[in-house]
Amino acid sequence: MSNQKGKRTSAKAGQFKESVIREMSRVAAQHNAINLAQGLPDFSCAMELKEAAKDAIFADINQYAITWGDKLFREAIAEKSSQYLGMKINPETDITVTCGTTEAMIATMMAIVDPQDEVIVFEPFYENYGPDTILSGATPRYVTLHAPDWSFDQKELAAAFNSRTRAIIINTPHNPTGKVFTREELEYIASLCQKWNVVAFTDEIYEHILYSGKKHIAIGSLPGMEDRTVTINGLSKTYSVTGWRVGWAIASADMTQAIRKVHDFLTVGAPAPLQRAGVTALKMPQKYYDDLIDEYSLRRRMMLEILEEAGVKYYAPDGAYYVMCDISNFGYKTDIEFSQYLAKDIRVAVVPGSSFFADAARGAKYVRFCFSRKEETLSEARKRLVKLSAVGKLLA
Repeated sequence: MSNQKGKRTSAKAGQFKESVIREMSRVAAQHNAINLAQGLPDFSCAMELKEAAKDAIFADINQYAITWGDKLFREAIAEKSSQYLGMKINPETDITVTCGTTEAMIATMMAIVDPQDEVIVFEPFYENYGPDTILSGATPRYVTLHAPDWSFDQKELAAAFNSRTRAIIINTPHNPTGKVFTREELEYIASLCQKWNVVAFTDEIYEHILYSGKKHIAIGSLPGMEDRTVTINGLSKTYSVTGWRVGWAIASADMTQAIRKVHDFLTVGAPAPLQRAGVTALKMPQKYYDDLIDEYSLRRRMMLEILEEAGVKYYAPDGAYYVMCDISNFGYKTDIEFSQYLAKDIRVAVVPGSSFFADAARGAKYVRFCFSRKEETLSEARKRLVKLSAVGKLLA
């Protein structure tokens, strides 16, 4: 117990802020703005999944599942992931089912990372990774992804590895930039992991949302990485069920044993009926994934056309469902000011780019648009955002 008089919160909690992404959803509601901020679809999931969830509830699968996951669901994860990722997975020893990928990442961090360790994080980053590292007592070490293609400099990355490095976090396809890491990039990262005995924590939640013929490659499938990778994924994005909160971590048996212990005391288990419904999700036919790419390719094209008309400079994504944009030409000092103007006056909410950077100044010229929306939503956003074109021209 702290002996500092009047102190009621931990030092760890003081090192990071609340989620800016979730805050922008509240701002959107406040101003009756179209929410192009938070990464959740505004359309329905497949009817088969609704039926499967209902069937599971009426079959009385409403009590605790096995702590580390419903057996049928773990078997479905192993089968589907083995086929798609090319990894050998034992559903009894290598999988922990969690309350979304959010819990999978923090459970993994707390199970594998110790205080005084360092964790390499590519920047810009999904905003949870820094706080996850801090909550684990470790120190994040940031390596820049450079626009316009969001590539990393091999020398910069190599310089970040040292004897204190315990893990590196990889997110591919990447949030917020839409970068899809290439095989060559992943092989280089793998070589450094093997040289320094480092574990890769890889967030692959957008694995099926790809454009322009890009291919998803799991670093855990590369030679030498089988036992030094934790592959994190979930139902949320591919199956449009972000509210189900069902994710998982795939790792070697020894790491899985540690992850399962932490998971047990964090949440006990993910929702049992939704895990069982997840079996149906993971057994969807190939047509489902083909249609998913077609539908998101259409939304992506719409979003980029809207940004073009609005005079917003963008970086076209190769995966996921976000667009990182440069707002320098609009004359605002910070991304926060621009995002507030956009929500209040244009009535479209986005995420300020600074939330994806350790130093807010490095993200001050960026905002992130999300396009996991119905065609009608994007059409209405177009009507509002076109007003930006006149603003940009005045300032040019």
